[in-house]
Amino acid sequence: MSAAYAALQAELQASPRRWLITGVAGFIGSNLLETLLKLNQHVVGLDNLATGKRENLAEVQGLAGEEQWDNFTFIEGDIRDPADCKRACAGVDYVLHQAALGSVPRSLEDPLATNETNITGFLNMLTAARDAAVQRFVYAASSSTYGDHPALPKVEENIGKPLSPYAVTKYVNELYAEVYARCYGFETIGLRYFNIFGRRQDPDGAYAAVIPKWFSALLQGEPIYINGDGETSRDFCYIDNTVQANLLAACTREKAALNQVYNVAVGDRTTLNDLFEQIRRNVVAVYPDARAAKPLYRDFRAGDVRHSLADIGKARRLLGYAPTHAIEAGMREAAEWYIRRFRPELLGSKNG
Repeated sequence: MSAAYAALQAELQASPRRWLITGVAGFIGSNLLETLLKLNQHVVGLDNLATGKRENLAEVQGLAGEEQWDNFTFIEGDIRDPADCKRACAGVDYVLHQAALGSVPRSLEDPLATNETNITGFLNMLTAARDAAVQRFVYAASSSTYGDHPALPKVEENIGKPLSPYAVTKYVNELYAEVYARCYGFETIGLRYFNIFGRRQDPDGAYAAVIPKWFSALLQGEPIYINGDGETSRDFCYIDNTVQANLLAACTREKAALNQVYNVAVGDRTTLNDLFEQIRRNVVAVYPDARAAKPLYRDFRAGDVRHSLADIGKARRLLGYAPTHAIEAGMREAAEWYIRRFRPELLGSKNG
């Protein structure tokens, strides 16, 4: 753990703040909630439960304990409704804005819904936070903003043309945040997430991410599909690294760090073929039958970039960000969660 993050955790425990997490019942939002409650923070959560799940909140409740859970207030509401945004922002010190309609394929199928949530909803939240005099607004940006720019690694200052409606919405978020900083003196920080993975990432549905989908399929004897030849590569980033980046961004006192965007990743890339092998190794450790599984290859997916790799030097330098989990360590922790969810009897036999 970086010295900056360790110091921040001690500071927060000694002096609790009030946080708003939008999309709190989702994958990243629920992990932020878990960490903040364990640090004895006061948290408001806003979610319309369109993609978030009540069971994620129930799991956090069990992990945090009843005393910390009493510090959490849940608002079932929608960022597309300005009144809900205003209610959620009242009395808040920091906003961690995670609510969005993710997925490139979803945006290609329904660009209007993606625009309404990711741009109109974002602007509603940004305005409500400004009006409530929130100290800082940290938001989930996206590596999709790099678009067709060919250079690797990806550096924050160099972006290309968007390749999907989703990428357009995330770029517009950055533009609005920059304008609000310039016009209103409102402090914002955008975090360009690369491929985040870990506990509570949903394996179900048409737009599920590849890691939870493959864990689910291997553990249940279902087919694994790879889009393209499997040599497409991504910078996979474990959820604990993402939580660290959000908290550091919210609380930094470094003036040069404000009103910027940062890559959130580990600075390494893994092909889909290598990713499959890693996931299979973790599953085979408790379920030997998975050793025989082979991926099925199909066409490349529209809107996808071929390779992605982040330069995380800016986040290291200005935020004190230092990833605690490379992909192998993150995958081991994620594997235990997915095995516990889909085949808990396998963990029992391993431990027994």
